[in-house]
Amino acid sequence: MATRQPRRAPRTPGERFAVLDPATGEGFAQVPDQQPEELDAVVARAHEAWRSWRADPVARATALRAAADAVAAAGPDLAPLLTREQGKPLAESQAEVARTAARLRYFAELTPGPQPLDDGRPVRSEVRWRSLGPVAAIVPWNFPLQLASAKFAPALAAGNTMVLKPSPHTPLATRLLGSVVSTALPEGVLTVVTGQEPLGARLARHPGIRHVTFTGSVPTGRAVAVGAAASLTRATLELGGNDAAVLLADVDVERIADRLFWAAFRNCGQVCMAVKRVYVPARLHGDVVEALAQRAKTVVVGAGLDPDTQLGPVNNAPQLARVEHYTARALADGARAAAGGHRLDRPGYFHAPTILTDVPPDSPVVTQEQFGPVLPVLPYGHLDEAVAAANDTGFGLGGSVWGTDLDLAEAVAERLECGTAWINHHAELSLAQPFAGTKDSGVGVAGGPWGLYGNLRPFVVHRPEGP
Repeated sequence: MATRQPRRAPRTPGERFAVLDPATGEGFAQVPDQQPEELDAVVARAHEAWRSWRADPVARATALRAAADAVAAAGPDLAPLLTREQGKPLAESQAEVARTAARLRYFAELTPGPQPLDDGRPVRSEVRWRSLGPVAAIVPWNFPLQLASAKFAPALAAGNTMVLKPSPHTPLATRLLGSVVSTALPEGVLTVVTGQEPLGARLARHPGIRHVTFTGSVPTGRAVAVGAAASLTRATLELGGNDAAVLLADVDVERIADRLFWAAFRNCGQVCMAVKRVYVPARLHGDVVEALAQRAKTVVVGAGLDPDTQLGPVNNAPQLARVEHYTARALADGARAAAGGHRLDRPGYFHAPTILTDVPPDSPVVTQEQFGPVLPVLPYGHLDEAVAAANDTGFGLGGSVWGTDLDLAEAVAERLECGTAWINHHAELSLAQPFAGTKDSGVGVAGGPWGLYGNLRPFVVHRPEGP
């Protein structure tokens, strides 16, 4: 039976909560802990702003271009703040800021046009597109700016207004981003709210919200969907993954080792579409483990603001505990750590980059999303076994195949049950492509024109050809 959690005392206006630096585990700033009841006024302002924002697509595009320029100019302030609260190396934060600006520019150039219909009747029929109204976005702590922009850029380009809630672990850079973007927008078009639960739950089920887009865990995603359903609100959910990398018998281990390592360990493994398990032909298993372990042992782990750092800390204490638990469970069940396998003895939320071998295939570190710097490497005898194991998961976000025979690699990729499959690389996305998962990895599509039209509804006009 679940333990009853103590009821949190009602919050009052003016309350704030601390933001922790994951490199030290200590608080360094505070942000408003907004009450759920405050959302009524925020959504009302978003609805009022929508009346004029939806009317002029040319003005919207101009505003989004200006917002992109403002974000790029604010990079020297945004990137260090993002690193301080999230933990990632500064270079990765700078890349995230650049991606955010690029996404605004991309969607500024997308305009939904009318689509004529011809069904043989003497009637001119045309599909036009209308915005939805105020929409909501709830974003996690691993890529706060990039995922925020992945939600608000298409929504605003489509003529909607947005209420955006970042994770309580990473609210600072998102608040600053919202302020920077809003300098180019009319008041109320984009509002960032910060707070602890039940703020997100209230936002997801708010009757004034017409579309909820969420990135996070499967249990929370299900709760968001239930909340949105109460108002028959559209929901787009990206719920993580357990991506497999399948190595073929002809793979050049040394040639792909660096790419494979960073496909798993970028952002300290805190990437929904990171490689989280590797399947290797048995005769190459030792070579792959050794190559990955050598990189895990030599990568520089430290605070993200240190210019020598290649791998930062895990973002928060609960996530570090999850990584430790999965690793300890695997080791207790007979796995061996070829590198790492433990928390680092220093302040902050640091875990040694870990390569696991001899892992039981039913270990949680294989079957679940560990979301940290731990990678199990498993041998296989026949390629069909590897494909079956890769697909034997409730997730279906991404996957990859690595080898020299590209035709074979593509044939294997075609068999993977996921939304995106890569060959000889992993987790590389263009702004123009759709991003969606299968199974428990989510509902709906983000990215490219699909992301824009996901924020619109069709409106059909029929007109006779003659008088």
